Amino acid sequence: MIETDILIIGAGPTGLFAVFEAGLLKLKCHLIDALPQPGGQCSEIYPKKPIYDIPGFPEVLAGDLVANLMEQIKSFQPGFTLGERAETIEKLADGTFIVTTSKGTKHHAPVVAIAGGLGSFEPRKPLLENITKFEDNGIAYIIKDPEVYRDKRVVIAGGGDSALDWSIFLTDVAKEVTLVHRRNEFRGALDSVEKVQYLKNKGKINLITPAEIVGLVGGEHLKSVQVKRTNEDEVTTLDVDHFIPLFGLSPKLGPIADWGLEIEKNAIKVDNTLDYQTNIPGVYAIGDVNTYPGKLKLILCGFHEATLMCQSAFKRIFPDKKYVMKYTTVGGVEGFDGSKKEAPKAVVKAIN
Repeated sequence: MIETDILIIGAGPTGLFAVFEAGLLKLKCHLIDALPQPGGQCSEIYPKKPIYDIPGFPEVLAGDLVANLMEQIKSFQPGFTLGERAETIEKLADGTFIVTTSKGTKHHAPVVAIAGGLGSFEPRKPLLENITKFEDNGIAYIIKDPEVYRDKRVVIAGGGDSALDWSIFLTDVAKEVTLVHRRNEFRGALDSVEKVQYLKNKGKINLITPAEIVGLVGGEHLKSVQVKRTNEDEVTTLDVDHFIPLFGLSPKLGPIADWGLEIEKNAIKVDNTLDYQTNIPGVYAIGDVNTYPGKLKLILCGFHEATLMCQSAFKRIFPDKKYVMKYTTVGGVEGFDGSKKEAPKAVVKAIN
């Protein structure tokens, strides 16, 4: 039986940052994740994708963000159960919980924080007759390493942020980038839409709208895609090396959906007026897995939710203790291993 103060289900950025905030409160954390490594989608799906809305980082690769978070929490010595899915939860008479994984590993904690992101997910695939034939042979639904597309001809299909962002990014990598979308309007950020239009005008992106991919041609490897413009009968053939349909992911909560939590639109309802607690006292949900009025599915919002969750968890675990919040610029950060990163002397002097 693994014992801990806060059991975190999900080792993505939000779950990892929760370890840091809990560590400041001298609370021990253990994380469960079905993936074989920490980082969630940032590690598994788009480690080389740049992220632009992390405070203090004009641009940071998703994989580098995970590496930084792991370095930030190292002195707090979190435990990990990786490659195992949280299957069942049992609430004991004393109000604590036992969570058992798909491999039978049992974890005991007074607080459970679900930080499972979108849950388990599968890519949404276009309805093309022979698409499975070319999977991993010219077709990919996730870009893990952009260098695979170095000096190659790439066609991307989709109209959301991922399609726009990767089209922009690959203009500096691929020999030729074509973006195909079934509408003239895009669902992504306005800034990205404007940048794609700018790159189109500069001749760096081939933009085909409104249109869709209707056929795939090749032997063992994909050789070309067939494109049909809306309201036109003619089909155009484009020679390609890679076709990347980016139509989003179909998220599923998995076994967590059967834990008696209040679910709304495949997300866990929480009380955002205080601490992001669910309808089960002692069980919290933070990050993309939760929902509440005004919810924004952003990593930085998950960081905020993790911070408030840890404050509430401390009060639940130690109801008779009073915690006086301190700023890390005053006292530095002291890890469980005795290490301490001191605040700059000039800062401490100015505060004193």
